[in-house]
Amino acid sequence: MPQLNPNKSIEYPYADESYAIIGASMEVHKELGRGFLEAVYKDALQHELTKRKIKFEREKKFEIIYKGLVLPHYYIADFVIENKIILEIKAQDSAIQSYYRQVINYLAVTNFKLGLLINFGEDSLVYKRLVLNKNINKLA
Repeated sequence: MPQLNPNKSIEYPYADESYAIIGASMEVHKELGRGFLEAVYKDALQHELTKRKIKFEREKKFEIIYKGLVLPHYYIADFVIENKIILEIKAQDSAIQSYYRQVINYLAVTNFKLGLLINFGEDSLVYKRLVLNKNINKLA
């Protein structure tokens, strides 16, 4: 599996799109604050994305293929934005670093270049961009 490298300078793919997604997420956090279940934040974010005319699919299933065989287990991404960005939502009251691998795995399965991990569970919205590169996965 490619290595994670948080120390390198990163050129962000889909900067405008990610800015819009993060803006919608900030609006949700501003209105709801912290303390709700993930499902509540997903519902509110779905509303914000629709209102802002950002195309998305919610809870999209991705099969995992191993040596040409579709495995019985699969991934379900919280949101797929414009068929090119994975968006994972959390509502944790502490660091979300343990979820980086989840998003990296989703990027590897989909071959998308960008994943966003957003945590509504803290006093301020916390988000992380994860960029898939052919040679290395990078955190931004």
